[in-house]
Amino acid sequence: MTKEYSTAATITALIPAHNEETLIADAVYGLLRQSVVPDHVIVVADNCADGTVSAVEALGESRVSVFETTDNDHKKAGALNQALAVLLPTLDDDDVVLVQDADSILNKDFVENAAAHLDDDRGLGAVGGTFRAVPCPRDASPTARFLVHLQDNEYARYARDVRRLQGKCLVVTGTAAMFRASTLRKISNARIAGTLPSGNGEGGIYDTTVLTEDNELSFAVMTMGLRIAAPKDCLLVTDAMTSWGALWAQRLRWKRGAVENCVQYGFTRVTAPYWGRQALSVAGVIVTAAYIGSLVWSLVVSGAIVILPFWLAVTGIFVLERAITLKDKGLWRRLLAATMYEIPYDLFLQATHARAYLDSIFKTKKVW
Repeated sequence: MTKEYSTAATITALIPAHNEETLIADAVYGLLRQSVVPDHVIVVADNCADGTVSAVEALGESRVSVFETTDNDHKKAGALNQALAVLLPTLDDDDVVLVQDADSILNKDFVENAAAHLDDDRGLGAVGGTFRAVPCPRDASPTARFLVHLQDNEYARYARDVRRLQGKCLVVTGTAAMFRASTLRKISNARIAGTLPSGNGEGGIYDTTVLTEDNELSFAVMTMGLRIAAPKDCLLVTDAMTSWGALWAQRLRWKRGAVENCVQYGFTRVTAPYWGRQALSVAGVIVTAAYIGSLVWSLVVSGAIVILPFWLAVTGIFVLERAITLKDKGLWRRLLAATMYEIPYDLFLQATHARAYLDSIFKTKKVW
C-alpha cells in the first residue's frame, strides 16, 4: 500500500495530440477528475488541422493550457521534446511529469498512486500502468468489435504477467507514464554527452529517429541505473485498433521498433532480457511455421490433416495457456478461450513479427 503523495512537488501532465478533436476533452477531464489533480495539464497540439486547440480552449479550465509545436516533423517524440524543452527549466528535480496519450483515460487514482510510488522509491525512474481496451460502441462493425475484444484479451494477459512480477514491466508505455524531472534532465544531458543514443545529435528527452520512442526511453531510464514499473494500482483504458490494416501497421511498428532499439543499444545488462525475448519470439515464429507446414504437408501427402502426437501435445499446452492466463476476465471468457478461437489473431501477430524481422534485416523504409 502506497503512502499519500507529498504535495510539496508539482505534477504536470502532457497530452500529445495530433488531430484529436473528438477525444481530447475526455482525456483532459480524466485528469481533472483525479483524486490528486495535476497542477497543470498541457495539451501539446502537434500540426493539428482540426479543432483540437479550440476544443481545449472551450473547456475554460484554468489548469489547462495548449502548447502548439513549431515546424515539427518528428511526430509525437518531436512534439514532446519541444514542450519539455520549455517546461523542464521551470521544474524542481522532485517535480513530476506525466505523459499521457490523448486516446487514454486514467483510473481516478492513477496520478495519486503513480506519484506515490515515485515518492516512495528513489530507485524508480518511471512509473507506467497496465491497461484495458475501451469498449467498442454498440453501432461499431462486427469486425471492429471482435478486434477490440481480442486486443482486450491480450492486454488482460499482459496485465496479469506484470502483476505476477510485482509491477516489473518491459516498457513504460506511452499510454501513460510518470517521471521525475531530474530523471528527464539526466536523460537529456546524457544524450547531449553521447552516453545515450541520440540519432539526430540534438539531445532531447525522446529520440526522434526511432519507431518506438516509449520503448527506447524505457531503455534510456534503465541505462541510467534506474528501474521502471507498472504497479497494479496504476490502471487505465486506451483505444484499440478497429481494423486489421490499422492493427497490422501498429504491431509492425511496435515489433520492428523493439528489435531496432535492441540493436541500437547493443547487448548490455539492461538489454540482455530483451534480446532473450526476441530469441523466444523468433522461435515462436519458427514453431508456428513448422506446425502449419506439417498440417499442409499431411494434407498434400495423405489427403487428410494428420496431427502428430508432438503437435497434439503443443496444442494441449496452448489451450491450457489461453484459458489460465485469462483469469481476470472470468470463467466464461476463459472457457471461450479454451476453444482456440484466438488462433487466427495469434497467427496474425506472428506474421507481423516475421515481417518486422525481415524489415529490420533488409532495412526497408520505416513507416510510422
